[in-house]
Amino acid sequence: LHDAAEYDTVVATGEQVTAGLLAIVLQSMGVEARSFLGWQLPIKTDGMHGRARIDEIDGREAVELMEQGVVVVVAGFQGIGPDGRVTTLGRGGSDTTAVALAAAFKADRCDIYTDVDGVYTTDPKLHRRAKKIKRIEYDEMLEMSSLGSKVMQPTSVQDAKLNMIDIKVKSSFVSKS
Repeated sequence: LHDAAEYDTVVATGEQVTAGLLAIVLQSMGVEARSFLGWQLPIKTDGMHGRARIDEIDGREAVELMEQGVVVVVAGFQGIGPDGRVTTLGRGGSDTTAVALAAAFKADRCDIYTDVDGVYTTDPKLHRRAKKIKRIEYDEMLEMSSLGSKVMQPTSVQDAKLNMIDIKVKSSFVSKS
């Protein structure tokens, strides 16, 4: 058996590296950018390692930077527990982070980039006849995600509904979505 807090420290590193690398790439393109790790923003969680829930996001510094034109890159899937330790949000944690940030920054919409260009009636990689759903209500998406649809996690859909944030699912691989 492993220590859940130490495991969270290890598994959070992928998002930390990615956030830093993205900020570096943006800077190399002439875009002013700054990365934040979950504990730096901070994204405060309940401390349940491996399946933490976000309690609060203090995004004042990030908002100030955005108002100055800086692109803020936040590592998803992670936060900081009451004991000051890194926590992870579990499966779908990056989507949950994105929706929570959209709420904290009072955004109207949250774009989620994934391997498909929207929500489908079934997995389009497995079924050629899968149909793209043009628009779906929160409760319908919540039901689909609760029944195993892998596009969005139930927590992120619930948070979007609670905060009235539209979610747009886009493909990371297709430029027109």
